[in-house]
Amino acid sequence: MERWKLAVLEPDEKESARAGRSEQVSSGAESLLSNCPLNCLMVFAHTERGDGLCQRLIAPCTSLAPQRPWAQDEWEIPRESLKLVKKLGSGQFGEVWMGYYKNNFKVAVKTMKEGSMDPNAFLAEANLMKKLQHNKLVRLYAVVTKQPIYIVTEYMANGCLLDYLKSEEGSQLNLPKLIDMSAQVAEGMAYIERMNSIHRDLRAANILVSETLCCKIADFGLARIIEDEYLAQEGAKFPIKWTAPEAINFGVFTIKSDVWSFGILLTEIITYGRIPYPGMTNPEVIRNLEQGYRMPCPDLCPAELYSIILRCWRNKPEERPTFEYLQSVLEDFYTATEKQYEAEPQP
Repeated sequence: MERWKLAVLEPDEKESARAGRSEQVSSGAESLLSNCPLNCLMVFAHTERGDGLCQRLIAPCTSLAPQRPWAQDEWEIPRESLKLVKKLGSGQFGEVWMGYYKNNFKVAVKTMKEGSMDPNAFLAEANLMKKLQHNKLVRLYAVVTKQPIYIVTEYMANGCLLDYLKSEEGSQLNLPKLIDMSAQVAEGMAYIERMNSIHRDLRAANILVSETLCCKIADFGLARIIEDEYLAQEGAKFPIKWTAPEAINFGVFTIKSDVWSFGILLTEIITYGRIPYPGMTNPEVIRNLEQGYRMPCPDLCPAELYSIILRCWRNKPEERPTFEYLQSVLEDFYTATEKQYEAEPQP
């Protein structure tokens, strides 16, 4: 017995929606047409009639031609091999550019401001990113190790998720696509969770969006591989409105504080980039959280999604869900039953 799931590309979307129709086909049916794979039979049937889908299938999705794979041995590269073309933004530690490697491979290049950060710390970020490889994490390609240091990553055409949600195109995304993006981020964080790592700065500004609306986690500048928890160094900066109470009060960051931040990120996504705790200053947020305050359900946010968000904001870190669980719930948001939502694994 095999199970297949179809996903339909809607005319106003760039990528297949996760929600689809699940089919179960018996081995007996397979034997009738042994030369045709089961997924082929399923697709053929839905070209004749919708039968549970929003419409019958018409044509396969087109996909963009991929760039050639990055050579594994091209890690430390000469500065002369890079051409910076367009400045994309700037931050605490430097600038980000769109450019080309050897004039034909489009990349993003992060440069470091002189004196803004210990070069060894910057290179530690690069070494961490090199080890963490997943299709929902921004891929690190190479570094230029001489001053000024460059870090070369894959280029994401639609920029950061925060800006994209506020754009004319992003503001037209429907709820299923917003849920899909949330699930993609959860998938990337579930990988970080499995790798015994943390992010420490999870928010929409640090999620990048590709041309096909694939969301990938970026900016591991504050991430550290850990045994159990990472104690923030004195003077380290972190965004208050996205930070868990135990991290604000005691400087203790764990994967569970990332789960809290993910709950905040979900509110950013569902509100198309609205700043968290609207109208509140950072001190007001800290004071209100100490009194048990939680952001109310945003307008147009499904009650089921808000329930997931509230679980991310549980006061005791150990009572917050895992990213593995969050990925599962969000991927099956439209097909899971209410009982499945309640079946959260207990710590």
